[in-house]
Amino acid sequence: MIGAVPLGLALAFFVAAVLYASVGFGGGSTYAALLALSNLDYRLLPMVALACNIVVVAGASVRFARAGLTPWRGALLLTALAAPAALLGGLTPIDESTFMLLLGTSLVLTGISMLIPINEGTLDEPTKLAKAMPIVAAPLGFLAGLVGIGGGIFLAPLLHLSRWHDARAIAATASFFILINSLFGLTGQLLKHGPGAFGGAVGAALPLILAVAIGGQVGSLMAVKVLPKRWIRWLTAALISLVGLRLLWAG
Repeated sequence: MIGAVPLGLALAFFVAAVLYASVGFGGGSTYAALLALSNLDYRLLPMVALACNIVVVAGASVRFARAGLTPWRGALLLTALAAPAALLGGLTPIDESTFMLLLGTSLVLTGISMLIPINEGTLDEPTKLAKAMPIVAAPLGFLAGLVGIGGGIFLAPLLHLSRWHDARAIAATASFFILINSLFGLTGQLLKHGPGAFGGAVGAALPLILAVAIGGQVGSLMAVKVLPKRWIRWLTAALISLVGLRLLWAG
């Protein structure tokens, strides 16, 4: 189980939630990295990371929807394909070494994905790659449920590269994608480990959940202006990649 939550860890979760929520992400990759470094039981890690994801992106998803930014037809198609796979991922038994291998690899890939340039302006017609986006939805959903990463941070760069939609619509889609995947993935984890493990994990991690709840609201209401978003992406990419490499090396 989780012991007393250090103040530094809660603060790190708060900062991560602010940064990720400001661009429509949940922060599951960073939460997973921080929890892995804190030596949390790997079986509980996805439940805590997914719960934090849900708290952060729920507010952002509502905000995007109210602003009319969510392209519902495309977002619902991608999510409908990913959500059942997320449930399956949450239900899938996995040993610790395999879990750490997958988590470490996913963190490194997350870091790489964050280095892909994003065009914030209005884009031209979608490329042929845009039509293939539904193909990647299910694997990302499975990964979301298995290791506690929402999958949106992988999906968004692909959507940008394919010119699937404009930047704000992609952020809204990624947020909704993460929310539904996290809900289904968490359901799978609950069914696999039982309500007792889920209640214990989430109850003990309540300070972290409160930290991301506040951070998510702050990030969703204001753009981060302390550093350029490009710098934030680079610094976060470097941190996540280093943690992922550390997990792979230790494994």
